[in-house]
Amino acid sequence: MTHVLATVPWLMCGHFSSYHRVLSQRRWSLWPLARVLAQAILAWIPSEEPVLVAMDEHATQHRGKQVFGKDKHRDAVRSSHSQTVWLWGHKWVVLDICVQLPFASRPWALPVWCALYRSPQLDRAAGQRHQTPLQLARGLIATLGRWFPERRWVLLGDGGLSSHQMARFGHRHPRARPVDPASKGRSFLHRLAQTEPSEVTVAWYGGAQRRVALVSGTGPWYRSGQGLVPLRWVQVRDREGTHRQECFFSTDLSLRPSQILGH
Repeated sequence: MTHVLATVPWLMCGHFSSYHRVLSQRRWSLWPLARVLAQAILAWIPSEEPVLVAMDEHATQHRGKQVFGKDKHRDAVRSSHSQTVWLWGHKWVVLDICVQLPFASRPWALPVWCALYRSPQLDRAAGQRHQTPLQLARGLIATLGRWFPERRWVLLGDGGLSSHQMARFGHRHPRARPVDPASKGRSFLHRLAQTEPSEVTVAWYGGAQRRVALVSGTGPWYRSGQGLVPLRWVQVRDREGTHRQECFFSTDLSLRPSQILGH
């Protein structure tokens, strides 16, 4: 988290590593610290606007023999579809709040909270109940919602969060609406084949605009023994050919397809 100080040198004195030593030389509880950070960031977001929360997994390398909780994890930065790169260290589930700061030209995703993922073997050795990255993410967003019940949250995530379990969580908690890459089923593919794509202009990376072709619809996502979750799904094709075809879904049926893609 202290690396963000390197991007705003006029706000700090000395090197950002000095601030890192403050954190590393003392014992800190992430819970009250996360609440204070979230409250400070939410002050920049009008109360009537939904709060965009981005969640992702980050692997960091730590090879020391005495490093707590280290394990073998996939390095998403250096891995590709054809090659997987592994590292020894930590895997963190990180929660970021997206905010438009007055000195920035585009929104920033500011890290507020994180949870350390540990393998089933490490949890068994410690006598603790194992939690998957998805369960850790759900716990973080649920606690954030309890701290600030008056706020409406939009959860943004990649394929790791695109599960029926997370969609059901968002459907049960109307103020926490996931927007994730969609799961492809037979009915979904049938609807795609029968629907003519429409061209729209959507918000793009870096605050730009982009012309894309999309197909959208609504329908239930069924999982045996877990019930139905109503979704709005969007399939998008980049007209400029620089991005691959992608699919997204949201449990908030009131969102327009262009809003889902913009988020």
